[in-house]
Amino acid sequence: MTRTDNKPLFRNRSAARIALLDERARGMRVALTASEALLWGRIRGRRLGAVFRRQVPLLGRFIADFLAPAERLVIEVDGGHHVERARAYARRDAVLAGAGYRVLRLDAALVMRDIEATVSRVRAALER
Repeated sequence: MTRTDNKPLFRNRSAARIALLDERARGMRVALTASEALLWGRIRGRRLGAVFRRQVPLLGRFIADFLAPAERLVIEVDGGHHVERARAYARRDAVLAGAGYRVLRLDAALVMRDIEATVSRVRAALER
């Protein structure tokens, strides 16, 4: 990934922790959920005018479902067990916002039910 600023992608995290996140992210790229795979098919390859990466380690603490690095936009597809973790995700979103990222959370059911509406939400987030 080409960086235009000098801010480190990882902050004060051990090499072992970073390696563990990289390994987990690699495994998650292979095993996308159905909703993630559907969305990935619509946003990959600059289809929306932005480069997206999938399952990206960030800040040495998190793995983002999708990241548009140049736009500093993180997309998270939430479903099932994610609903019970709303408070933890709010804290995570605050940390990411503090690092200059915008977070768009999408419900997995919406992705599966109405991919066009989902893509419209991603486009709108890119335009901000």
